[in-house]
Amino acid sequence: MASTCLRVSQGLIPSFRGIVRRKYLSANSVGALRSVSTSADEKTAPPPAEPSVNEKKLSSEIESLSKDVETFKEKISDLDDKYKRSLADTENMRKRLTKQIEDAKLFGIQGFCKDLLTVSDILQKATECVPAEELKTNSSLKNLYEGLTMTEAELQKVFKRHGLVPVSPLGEKFNPNHHEALFEQPVEGKEPGTVIAVTKIGYKLHERIVRPAMVGVAK
Repeated sequence: MASTCLRVSQGLIPSFRGIVRRKYLSANSVGALRSVSTSADEKTAPPPAEPSVNEKKLSSEIESLSKDVETFKEKISDLDDKYKRSLADTENMRKRLTKQIEDAKLFGIQGFCKDLLTVSDILQKATECVPAEELKTNSSLKNLYEGLTMTEAELQKVFKRHGLVPVSPLGEKFNPNHHEALFEQPVEGKEPGTVIAVTKIGYKLHERIVRPAMVGVAK
């Protein structure tokens, strides 16, 4: 029995050695093939391709267009600024012209008013020069006086209707923009610079002085 097992084992050993040898060779062959394949891939990998003529041309055109876009952006910004400034100038001019038109409507009659003030002064002087005693005895003079008084009153109404109002600053502080000082004199109980006499009434048209009042001032 022992001899039989020995013979069987002696027959199996060579077969086992063959199997092991074949597996070892197979593993070595696979590793060698892999190393050869990797080496071949490294040797045959193509170098990076150079950009073609069309690609270079396209890249150049893109760069040129980018520069044009920046240039146009600057021009648009400059034109926008000029447009806004032009709008502001136009609006300012419109306001100035509107103001000038309004002033022309209000003060267009300024020269005419100055001429009528002379007529008003004459009428006032004429009524002031009539003696009160004569009015009681002379009916003709009384009728003339009443006519002059009515004319003067109607003229003052016309002045007021058109914005022309008298300036009589008696007892007020002297204002060089509204008054014209003819003389100065000390007056007891009056502060310096106070108007103590009005020799000719002034007039203003819509808050603009047409004729300054002729006054005397305390000093």
